[in-house]
Amino acid sequence: MLDIRRPDIVSTTQHDGDEPRGEPTRVVVVVPVLTGRRGEGADTPSRTVEARRDEAVGLAAAIDLEVMETVTVSLNMPRPATLIGKGKVEEIGGLVTAHDAGLVFVDAALSPVQQRNLEKAWKAKVVDRTGLILEIFGRRARTKEGALQVELAHLSYQKSRLVRSWTHLERQRGGFGFLGGPGETQIEADRRMIQERITRIERELEQVTRTRRLHRESRRRVPYPIIALVGYTNAGKSTLFNALTTGGVLAQDLLFATLDPTLRQMRLPHGTKAILSDTVGFISDLPTMLVAAFRATLEEVIEADVILHVRDVSHGDTEAQAADVAAILADLGIDPATRTIIEVWNKVDLLDPEAREQALNRAARHEEGERPFFVSAMTGEGLPGLLAAVEDKLRAAHERLTVTVAAVDGGTLHWIHENAEVEERKALASGDTQVTLRIAPEKRDQLERRLTGTA
Repeated sequence: MLDIRRPDIVSTTQHDGDEPRGEPTRVVVVVPVLTGRRGEGADTPSRTVEARRDEAVGLAAAIDLEVMETVTVSLNMPRPATLIGKGKVEEIGGLVTAHDAGLVFVDAALSPVQQRNLEKAWKAKVVDRTGLILEIFGRRARTKEGALQVELAHLSYQKSRLVRSWTHLERQRGGFGFLGGPGETQIEADRRMIQERITRIERELEQVTRTRRLHRESRRRVPYPIIALVGYTNAGKSTLFNALTTGGVLAQDLLFATLDPTLRQMRLPHGTKAILSDTVGFISDLPTMLVAAFRATLEEVIEADVILHVRDVSHGDTEAQAADVAAILADLGIDPATRTIIEVWNKVDLLDPEAREQALNRAARHEEGERPFFVSAMTGEGLPGLLAAVEDKLRAAHERLTVTVAAVDGGTLHWIHENAEVEERKALASGDTQVTLRIAPEKRDQLERRLTGTA
């Protein structure tokens, strides 16, 4: 990955195949909490400070940083120069020195000026929430597509943070004599290099998008319904994916344990085949450039027949996490009013009896047909009911037909069993077979062509 940064700042990213570089980097985690009513980025009432701290520590742990200290800073208004007040800057600087920390993670969005000022004050590398998430994604990417998407987002982020560190280096001078001003400076050259690389990556990702489109079109020719898993990071999507398929996707108690999308075939209770898609986990304040970069990947969600919104019901901030996921789905143009979205409340095995009863009462307040399903991807509790509900949602759009298949047309009979749900099969006196079935509208034309001999 092209990494044009200040020469005294070392990236923490270790790409696939890299060996660990000695001892883990020590980090001090700073969690600013804006308490002002109209402060930009102020927390919603449902998001607790404890959950913010835990998530910040989890982000640091996801990239193997050694957290030495976590500091919560209450702010009425952000300071333009340093975000936090002078006293807190000095206090945190003392902690950085005491712990010999080489990195400070500020769990907020920092402007380039704020980041540079804090680095000078603390004499350590400073990374904000967006920067750390990009670093995590850079390490998690395994496919070429994932690496390109992360690099595109990383370059877009870097481009806005180039500072005039090398303005004394000039490529050329304009004009003649003393009247000629400086030509292309180092910062301008850096921007040009980054923009050229961004343009090349965008061309490569256009090819990836075309390839994905071809794959989807091939699936439509033998169309299987698409079921997409979405949810907050670490909600248990990958564990649920493995429970419903033979996916073998990495599932760990770790933020962003999986990044690249995975698609596997699965069978629903009555034999209907479907494609289950596991996607990257969402998180609050997900960098906008990452949403844009991963749009090609998230097209599987956009075109899904059923979306399973997986929630960690045992998490104290589950409602706030659900709101964050809903906001990102809205950014992707997914309207719950026109799409089939089923809420899956996962990790019920972690609830004590009282918490379970409270969750059941919350679920009961949902309208009939929109109530969430209680499941445990680890123990298998609730999975049969969830699969039955998914099948019912898909069947609601299917047509019920009764057709007669000629006795000599065993190929069509086999096709029906593979691509439709057979409700009844009856042998006629003529030797033909009468079949009552349910079939997706997009497959009906193929069936009619087979029955009329025009396939």
